[in-house]
Amino acid sequence: MYFKYANFFIESFAESFTFFGSNLEVSTLNIILPVGISFYTFQTLSYTIDIYRRSLKPTNDIISFFAFVAFFPQLVAGPIERASHLLPQFYVTNKFDYKQVRSGFQLMLWGFFKKVVIADRLAILVNEVYNNPEAYSGSDFIIATLFFTFQIYCDFSGYSDIAIGLARSMGFDLMKNFDSPYFSKSITEFWRRWHISLSTWFRDYVYIPLGGSKKGKYRTYYNLFLVFVVSGLWHGAAMTFVIWGAIHGTIIVLEKATQKFREKLFVMTRFKKDEVFSGLVSGLITFSIVAFAWVFFRANSFDEVQHIISSMFSSQKGHDLYELGLSEFNFKLSIILIVVLLVLEYINNYVNLKVYLNNRNVILRWGFYFILLFTIMLYGVYGGDSPEFLYFQF
Repeated sequence: MYFKYANFFIESFAESFTFFGSNLEVSTLNIILPVGISFYTFQTLSYTIDIYRRSLKPTNDIISFFAFVAFFPQLVAGPIERASHLLPQFYVTNKFDYKQVRSGFQLMLWGFFKKVVIADRLAILVNEVYNNPEAYSGSDFIIATLFFTFQIYCDFSGYSDIAIGLARSMGFDLMKNFDSPYFSKSITEFWRRWHISLSTWFRDYVYIPLGGSKKGKYRTYYNLFLVFVVSGLWHGAAMTFVIWGAIHGTIIVLEKATQKFREKLFVMTRFKKDEVFSGLVSGLITFSIVAFAWVFFRANSFDEVQHIISSMFSSQKGHDLYELGLSEFNFKLSIILIVVLLVLEYINNYVNLKVYLNNRNVILRWGFYFILLFTIMLYGVYGGDSPEFLYFQF
């Protein structure tokens, strides 16, 4: 709490005096935030709470406990593991398993591709526009926001893939953290697919203890909204993150409150008769809400949020596409990579591509591995300005 929220509460306290027409000058603290503090804090909290609930017996093996808390593949950005799942794995002696190592390295390779080839390339344009908002307007912010939508996904899911793959190659099983979230048809479904380890953590340790859905519908709405506001605050000590969480909480409450009405409306209008069309419309609406909310997540201040959103909905033209920090080649390559990502994830929802690849002959398998490896080497974004993983700051 101190490391992450001290300055936030000090500044919020000072700003509250402006409502009474006075200014309170305060000095904030220059606090260095430990990398990944939110992740291992939540991980150890779950261990403590599970013991308190008597759903988990405390371990007498201090080395295994420290290994659980500081397990290096997922230490700084998750997935947020439960002691009941990960801790017993440290009591097992692992032997070399070729299939497990192969599976882990496949996942790591895909994770690096998403991070250094897609996410870090998209970050060039995103950082240019969002870090200099006064120089841009109109469609600039729409393009930058769409790029950020895929940047944060490829960056964070890429890290998760690398962490899960590395752990798997050593004989450890970590939980799945992403499941093609941008194919969701509602915000509720989105949060079943996005950062699964965090959403299930809030469900089990915040939402259910508040009463969940067992104390009437209005209390359920309150609990849902509160959980997402707290989730926003977890992501960052700023009002922009709180509002980001509140947007998602509000939409989820509306989805739950209007569920029966929407079902009747869909029957009357036969909206869901054509599943492809209804799924496409629902998916586009959901994606648009998620992308819009990312503005609050990425902007550096609330004043910048206001400028960005007002510019998005103005008739003012933006810059030429190739004046936004990317060359023509990199801009076109970015679009192609996003399309490739979506196509592969869409196919994977119906055909397990990893299983399909493993069933091919050795020449095709290793040919694919080398192509992907050389793509990472040739088209990855490297150098001093190459961004770190986004979730390192949380």
